Amino acid sequence: MKKTLRIASIAFVALIALLFVFYLLKNEKEPEGQTGPEADELAMKMMESLNYEVWQNTTHIGWTFKGIHHYEWNRQEHIVNVQWDEHEVILNPTDKSGIVQSGENYSSQQINELIETAWNFFNNDSFWLCAPFKAFDPGTERSIVQLKDGRQGLKVTYTSGGSTPGDSYVWILDENYRPVAVKMWVSILPLGGMEFTWENYKTIAPGAMIAQDHFLYGSVNITIDSLR
Repeated sequence: MKKTLRIASIAFVALIALLFVFYLLKNEKEPEGQTGPEADELAMKMMESLNYEVWQNTTHIGWTFKGIHHYEWNRQEHIVNVQWDEHEVILNPTDKSGIVQSGENYSSQQINELIETAWNFFNNDSFWLCAPFKAFDPGTERSIVQLKDGRQGLKVTYTSGGSTPGDSYVWILDENYRPVAVKMWVSILPLGGMEFTWENYKTIAPGAMIAQDHFLYGSVNITIDSLR
């Protein structure tokens, strides 16, 4: 018994040490950027590479986030049908109001909690859908940072709005200014500078481009499925 406990203790200490080393290797300090017209121009080039003007005129889009949250977004009316588990909410993200389907089965407190949950889901999941198009959202600040390979990266900081104001993202762009990855400094992630790919683009009607896969360390994938 004592031997088993000793082995378990050693394994636990080794795991803590491994996690500490991983943290030291992977955690990055948030880079400081240079704001100004050049940063705004780079942001516009990024959005235009994905047909931003077409996206602005896209009136409806549906998708599934990681196979668990399902959306039908009427962008013209800015009304979203959000479905998960056995729940369905017709959400107005602008004022965080909504209608819970089968609402008679819930208390007023439960209804409010479901609407709040739908709003948080939509804020997060729509970011993975169309984050490059949000570089000029109210409360954003754009700046240019120097990447390790010498190229310029576009840093977008959300100074207000959304679920987690203060988060920053550095977009890594290819030679055509199309996003290929993003590094994140966000409150919900344990490490600064975690990098997710932005790949497997699909052109939706009438022509905007959406990345369907976002890999972390080549294994974990944040998927956008059933685009329509």
